[in-house]
Amino acid sequence: MKAVILAAGKATRLRPVTLTMPKALVPVANKTLIGYAFDVLKAAGFDEIGIVVNDLDSPLPQTLGDGAALGIRLQYIVQAEQKGLAHAVGLCRDFVGNEPFCVFLGDNIFQDKMSSMFANFLTSDAESAIALGEVSDPTRFGIAELNDDGSIARVVEKPKEPKSNLAISGVYLFRPSIFDAIDRIKPSWRNELEITDAIQRLVDDGKRVDSYILKGWWIDAGKPDAIVLANQLVLEELPYTPANEDKTQIIGNSTVTHRVILGKNSQVIDSVVRGPVIIGDNTVIRNSYVGPYTALGDNVTIEGSEIEASIVMKNCTISNIKGRIDSSLLADNAQLSAANHMPETHRFVLAENSYVQL
Repeated sequence: MKAVILAAGKATRLRPVTLTMPKALVPVANKTLIGYAFDVLKAAGFDEIGIVVNDLDSPLPQTLGDGAALGIRLQYIVQAEQKGLAHAVGLCRDFVGNEPFCVFLGDNIFQDKMSSMFANFLTSDAESAIALGEVSDPTRFGIAELNDDGSIARVVEKPKEPKSNLAISGVYLFRPSIFDAIDRIKPSWRNELEITDAIQRLVDDGKRVDSYILKGWWIDAGKPDAIVLANQLVLEELPYTPANEDKTQIIGNSTVTHRVILGKNSQVIDSVVRGPVIIGDNTVIRNSYVGPYTALGDNVTIEGSEIEASIVMKNCTISNIKGRIDSSLLADNAQLSAANHMPETHRFVLAENSYVQL
């Protein structure tokens, strides 16, 4: 079966991190966002996946290649202009052919693997099925209203007076009829072809659109706070592992609790690490404290500092920072250090949309 992951957006809400990497490659618990989509799709039997990108020179094709190393087959479809989700789906017509297919937004993470949704759709007479999640503020989302039998009666984008709290979460199953529906919708006020309008067209044509209510949490990881929250939720599900007592990795006066995953050649020296924590390869923690819900990438150095509930990507250095770093997101190669000479000053080199709290 074939699936499509939409990953052509510019991810402006996640800048400055996404100035140098696509949002789909941002790590959560040391796995890329798109890696979580792959896990769900592979478990459901989708082994051929098209990824919609804005350019074939994007880091996504360069990083993921043909997918052989991941046990899947990848193809890339270019959406050169951002004209909406329905436009992106329409570009995949030749790729998916005449078979049912899945569309997956590449920046969402789900606790629910949705296996019954995928299985039931293939044997149903529905033209589409949509995963829905309960939200506290329906005015911020595309919302679905349901019939008594659970099929979708209406979809509304960001309703002012919502009649439901069931948000469209970013996983869709379609049959080829969706392409005709896309051909017959007009651009919205944003001058984009909206996938909600195409789904409503199916409903208006008398086609059945099924719903699936998600179990557990789901995160639209489009902003730094959401990425950090997703990291905490994923780490919270780490299975129990006993405290690491390997004396080649746990050195000196160190304490490492259970649920700490320590990568190859990484060392904890005269430090405290309290899980759940995941630490990549070749990372050194010296005279420091690493608290729960923290993910450290490969080749990271933490020295004389405290950090918790944060994501630190690869090749970063944090040294001699006073006070505890909390709920933070550091992109590749970030260097965070305290001045070791007088006068004791702060110096910043910040990209657009950077945020600093002192």
